[in-house]
Amino acid sequence: MSGILAMILAGGEGSRLYPLTSTRTKPAVPFGGNYRLVDFALNNFVNADLMKIYVLTQFKSQSLNIHLRKAWRLSGIGISSRFIEAVPAQQRVNKSWYSGTADAIYQNARFIEKNNPDHVCIFGSDHIYKMDVQQMVEYHKQKAGSLTVAAIRVQKSQAYHFGIIEVDEEGRMIGFAEKPAVEDAKTIPGDPDHVLASMGNYIFKSDVLLKELYIDAQDENSSHDFGKDIIGKLYPKGDVFIYKLSDNYIEGEPATAYWRDVGTLDSYWDAHMDLLGDDAPFSLYNKNWPLHTYHPPLPPATFRDSGDTVSDVSKSMIGAGSYINGAKIENSVLGFRSHLCEGVVIKDCIFLGNAKVGAGARLTKVILDKGVEIAPGTVIGENLEEDKKQFTVSDNGVVVIAKGTKVGF
Repeated sequence: MSGILAMILAGGEGSRLYPLTSTRTKPAVPFGGNYRLVDFALNNFVNADLMKIYVLTQFKSQSLNIHLRKAWRLSGIGISSRFIEAVPAQQRVNKSWYSGTADAIYQNARFIEKNNPDHVCIFGSDHIYKMDVQQMVEYHKQKAGSLTVAAIRVQKSQAYHFGIIEVDEEGRMIGFAEKPAVEDAKTIPGDPDHVLASMGNYIFKSDVLLKELYIDAQDENSSHDFGKDIIGKLYPKGDVFIYKLSDNYIEGEPATAYWRDVGTLDSYWDAHMDLLGDDAPFSLYNKNWPLHTYHPPLPPATFRDSGDTVSDVSKSMIGAGSYINGAKIENSVLGFRSHLCEGVVIKDCIFLGNAKVGAGARLTKVILDKGVEIAPGTVIGENLEEDKKQFTVSDNGVVVIAKGTKVGF
């Protein structure tokens, strides 16, 4: 696999996740108590033993850079051939920041030329899923095409969010539409309710990629995006193939592939709730597929009773360094250093870490960013019209409290 280079696109602004992205780029948004969104893409490569990786950053990248340095730094003998390296946007070839996904790779084409790989993996960094990328690489080599696109089956009603693919019996792409209207989306043959959607993950033959990038960069009418511009020009040549996530096998994982785009506050909340079900469709516990990240030096979570008030925790995940003192927690994910006082009731909530909730407070369907403090007796999530006066409230009624906010003091 020495001929494989990975370039992970991690510069997303993530405006639909605001206020979680008010101080950080989307791939740096915490997830699942311990992780950052970027960790899932990185684990897919590291667990597949593909470790020549550039992470391309842009918007509000400082917290992402710190995380990469702490969690993903490689050292020791052989460092030149195995690396995970953050590459900031540098306006190296012009005076513009990245104008699209293809432009991001074009502006860093020198790294492809320097490493001279046979194939280049270009993956996004803000989705929750598991994939043994090496299996996709082998499929790409077997097909001997110029490009292989990872794809997943999604509801037709969601087609306008994705690049929608038509494919023949041999797995060859024969049609592609970038974010079509729902009524125009081509469905999977024999399945009128679903479409085949691009995951935004690509494997290119490196010479084809470089050629297309340089042509696209000279096109003043291009938006310099893989989905909108590059794929549409390549597939009519007949050597673009599709790799279905459902064909990827990881020991200990269910046969039904899980993939979640967490581009909105509601989908972000939904993905956390997926972790908590009795038959969770996405597991953090598969020993055959360890999920590496940075773990700060903290003691285990502590649970105590306060007088006659007993701590009660059900269907929840609690991060290290948390202190639960006579609180009730139901169906929630609490990150590092979550401190809950006597009589607190938490339901269907997500804490990103360093939260302090005062005695008697009640929170329902609330996302707390880092460093939030809630005054004793505060009630959030039970009267959304009142909550909207102070906080961001999603379309589905998730209340989001921005980083560092002090509520009720």
